[in-house]
Amino acid sequence: MSVITSAAVLCTVAEELEGFEKALFEGRSGVQDADGARLGFELGDWADRHLDAVTARRLKKVAHRAARPAQTAACVALKAARGLRPERCGLIVAGGQPLGHQAETVLRHREKPTALRASYALTHLDVDVVGVVSELTGIRGEGWALGGGSASGTLAVIQAARMIDAGWLDQVLVVAPLAELSAAEFEAFRRTGAMVAAGETCRPFDVERSGFVYGQAAAALLLERESAQPLAEIAGHGQCLDARRGTEPDSSGQVAAMRAALGQVDPSEVGYVNAHGTGSVLGDETEARSIGTVFGAATPLVNSTKPIVGHCLSAAGLVELIATVVQLGANTVHPNPTLGRPIGGIRLAGRTAEHHPIRAALSNSFAFGGINASVLVRAA
Repeated sequence: MSVITSAAVLCTVAEELEGFEKALFEGRSGVQDADGARLGFELGDWADRHLDAVTARRLKKVAHRAARPAQTAACVALKAARGLRPERCGLIVAGGQPLGHQAETVLRHREKPTALRASYALTHLDVDVVGVVSELTGIRGEGWALGGGSASGTLAVIQAARMIDAGWLDQVLVVAPLAELSAAEFEAFRRTGAMVAAGETCRPFDVERSGFVYGQAAAALLLERESAQPLAEIAGHGQCLDARRGTEPDSSGQVAAMRAALGQVDPSEVGYVNAHGTGSVLGDETEARSIGTVFGAATPLVNSTKPIVGHCLSAAGLVELIATVVQLGANTVHPNPTLGRPIGGIRLAGRTAEHHPIRAALSNSFAFGGINASVLVRAA
């Protein structure tokens, strides 16, 4: 069974794990308005604050021309990469396609074709994140980028756990870069009704919910076969498809993923669920029904981390799994800070943090295209 031995987060409420934990339990949100939680990030400044001089210089040299997803991935990877055994360590990057960088470059190229940098041949690809992180960490095992929309982070953890449990590797570093959007993606999300309108905020599982707010964050965690001081263990995982294209969720697929993650674990052992909980009108209703189906009347405490960090898209699953591990270790559930009038059917955490003994916890991620994924973590 694989265990989580280190983790790192870079988001609008914190640049390190301790600050992230504090913000979670305070219910302090990095979401400023309907435009979401935008990360004020400059590679050199971050390096000088968080790294020794030698490592900072190396980070700047390797990543200074990379797109922001690769830069943020490099930062959290360096934080989480403790005690790596490079030849027996793998790397999985969740998402990493620099959509904003691509759009800006195309527009500039149209105006001034001769100004295009040859390096764009590399920086527009998700594999640039793999290259940047592997060079900085020295990882030489298997490695690739894995895409699955909003479930990418959770899918990457599931694949990493499988690789370790199969004996292919001793360690896998999972990295979720900042998910970068261009103006076109913002407008498309608004037109589908998935993203909140101006003046609105993210209200998961609230009667007044109207959609998600965008969040910028990067995260990384290290999975290992064994450790003397693990943060938590991966006790199960499940992933399945709805066998259909589109944006609408399907309760049967969500239920199947959660039940697969539980495996032989009695649902009564699970004390907490970190829901996908985007604040979507149909999505939250469907997930609440799915949780009720899996756990019955005695549902665990449920919250969503998205009102605090925003919807981090391809990074969401990893950011929220780390939030789950933090709460598991503290036996405390963070609040649902924007909850006013809760919908029925599940047991929701309130507007303040709550001490709550947790033996095991479930983290859900659901994506467009009918992708359902859940990970079960247990206290180490």
